[in-house]
Amino acid sequence: MSQESPQSLENLSQAERQAWITARILEVGSVLVDELAELFGVSRMTIHRDLDDLEKQGVLRKVRSGATAQPSSLFESDFRFRVKQYQKEKEAVSNAMLAYIEPGNSIFLDEASTLLPLVRLLPTLTPLTVITNFLPILNELSTCKGITLMSLGGEYMPRFASFSGLLTEQTMANLHADLYITSTTAASDGMAFHPDQQVVRVKKAMIAHSTRQFLLMDHSKFGKTALHRFAPLTTFERVIVDAGLDPQEAARLREMGVQLDLARL
Repeated sequence: MSQESPQSLENLSQAERQAWITARILEVGSVLVDELAELFGVSRMTIHRDLDDLEKQGVLRKVRSGATAQPSSLFESDFRFRVKQYQKEKEAVSNAMLAYIEPGNSIFLDEASTLLPLVRLLPTLTPLTVITNFLPILNELSTCKGITLMSLGGEYMPRFASFSGLLTEQTMANLHADLYITSTTAASDGMAFHPDQQVVRVKKAMIAHSTRQFLLMDHSKFGKTALHRFAPLTTFERVIVDAGLDPQEAARLREMGVQLDLARL
């Protein structure tokens, strides 16, 4: 993003200042309180209040001396930040997933940004039925010929750009898909994790109402945990990871019985 001069930044309103901070942290991943206070010509306390507001919105999480967009065991990054991370790895696992999809399949796809490169490839496999609660997928496929697109209703969650809640789960209770393809925040000791309970509830419902399940992840997510257990990795017919995964970790997963595919970068 272009950098305004300090003088112009000093004249911003609170809303404009918070919008600037949001754009900055989504671009570079972190900000420092002292640097922001000097840049905007305001007190450190004012910046702390701005960061508190943005943390409540799920844009960032506060850390010592500043804030970060990086995920933690309790915090999932804003969709706008996640979608830019590990793009080559996401494309690699998406290409590998194509081997398991056949024309005529019905597919559950959820709020995982890892799925977006795959979604752009689906028009090559039509006809398909895609059922999703993820707004970017709805937008991507809304005009695609050969794909029957079904939207799951529910409460909109801006941080995840997706819908969840009771209505979403009730709608899924009346559906069944051939495939469920997903990703998640973290994996450790043969278990998949996610920090948000509502997201986990949707994921578990999609597992329950699908015949075959597939997990796509980039290698950076392994060896980490989050607040909620999502599912054992052995739940999935295949766990597809880019070839950047540590070989020892790959060997451990296979010893646990995980059906692991390593996608070439």
